[in-house]
Amino acid sequence: MTIHLLEGTLEVDIFYECDDQDLDDNVCIRIVESCPPDEKLLRAGKTHIYLTAAQARELGEMFLQAAGHSKSETKKRG
Repeated sequence: MTIHLLEGTLEVDIFYECDDQDLDDNVCIRIVESCPPDEKLLRAGKTHIYLTAAQARELGEMFLQAAGHSKSETKKRG
């Protein structure tokens, strides 16, 4: 699953890393920036963050909770 942010210059991929199936932290968040160096948020053009299943669930729940508090999300439901 890929989410494109910042006018398409920031890609966030979230996936299960099959090659790391024997490791606890096998859920990957990959961040790829395709913008000029002076506009980068991170030092590298590509960054990987590995999470355990429990951490990934917790992060997902935190996103859902924040989205639930968002005014734009509230307007859509109402």
